[in-house]
Amino acid sequence: MARILIVDDQDMMRDSLGATLAREGHEVVATADGSAAADKLAATRFDLLITDLKMPKMSGLELLAEAKKLRPDMPVVLMTAFATVSTAVEAMKLGAYDYIQKPFDGEEIKLLVERTLEHSRLKLENQAYRSMTEIGSPRPLIGSSSAMEQVRQKIELVARSNATVLIRGESGTGKEVVARLIHLASARRERPMLAVNCAALSENLLESELFGHEKGAFTGADRLRRGRFELADGGTILLDEISEIAAALQAKLLRVLQENCFERVGSSLTQQVDVRVIATTNRNLDRCVEQGDFRRDLFYRLNVVPIEVPPLRNRVEDVADLCRHFLHQACKRDKTAFRHIEAEAVRLLQHYDWPGNVRELQNILERAVVLESDPGVIRAATIEPWLKHAAAAPIAEGLAGRPLADIEKQVILSTLQQFKGHRVRTAGALGIGVRTLGMKLKRWREEGVLAETAGNGQ
Repeated sequence: MARILIVDDQDMMRDSLGATLAREGHEVVATADGSAAADKLAATRFDLLITDLKMPKMSGLELLAEAKKLRPDMPVVLMTAFATVSTAVEAMKLGAYDYIQKPFDGEEIKLLVERTLEHSRLKLENQAYRSMTEIGSPRPLIGSSSAMEQVRQKIELVARSNATVLIRGESGTGKEVVARLIHLASARRERPMLAVNCAALSENLLESELFGHEKGAFTGADRLRRGRFELADGGTILLDEISEIAAALQAKLLRVLQENCFERVGSSLTQQVDVRVIATTNRNLDRCVEQGDFRRDLFYRLNVVPIEVPPLRNRVEDVADLCRHFLHQACKRDKTAFRHIEAEAVRLLQHYDWPGNVRELQNILERAVVLESDPGVIRAATIEPWLKHAAAAPIAEGLAGRPLADIEKQVILSTLQQFKGHRVRTAGALGIGVRTLGMKLKRWREEGVLAETAGNGQ
């Protein structure tokens, strides 16, 4: 529950209020002095300050001003007698959330505290989601290849509508970048865009994350929580790796797409929302449908407008532009002089197979900025050793001409064996994310081509 600071110079009021809120499960700290309260605010985080208006040494208004300096996001509730109600109203203009007139009963203060804390939580959640959206602002789609021009044209057309979009592509190709560009080019751009990684959460956690839950809905649900669909109302929700969603949740998601409504976990009250859904997948959803792992009706609802993001190996003419872009980003971030990349290094990168796609290229260039010993330039000799595990080794073993999926599997499994099953080191050597590696291993186990214990290291 919440940590609440109570300030009142009357012992009986202070003790009675503290006991009432403590019975509700809150952690209560009480003091009779405004100056002491200011010291506590400076040293400890509180979720709520409840203070009397008229006190010796430091008044409630003076404490309010100090609290807004120390904890600007913390709500403040004032307790006031009838004669000072006008002052309390003035205090609200100075930043107090609300006031309560003495005398009051326990139920009245409990309701006010619950309403104040819920308002504060929602405000902080919205600020956090706005920050996520700002931090996640997409890079532009780099490259002038015909493949990327087709993606740009599709984004422009899709953005004009509210149609559901399914973005397909291998890991690291930039599917989330495409999704965010669609949102920013749409009429929903002023509303939030929230993302959920469907592969990173268990079924129960994902349901709560998407649809929210009521207080007491399950063990640990100590407060009402609004889900991403509710918070994204009027905007866009990105369902990343949609293929990983469990069967029971697929049915609930289908209802949202069909009827624009849902219920929070533990509630029978239907919530109506206006949210555009964009989903991404790096798996073949058609095959998942045929195998019975994904609902056919949900697939049709998601696949209204499909967009295919090409792998980097199919647009190697964009490598030079991507190199310049990522080098500029890395040098700007580290506040270092811009580094050029020599032509031989670019040619080397253009002949690499890029199992980790654009994300892997970015990883290699950022590493080069840090480790390159020759000032002002990125050399082929620096980059070449980082490409051998994933490219040179399979070619040397005579894998040319085999299906790309087989080559990828052998490269990953041989690298995993080299690092004795250590996932973090394997992913680092391959230039892919640990989650991506884990998902590939999971899929191969399900297909029966990998032992259950393989790749279970850190």
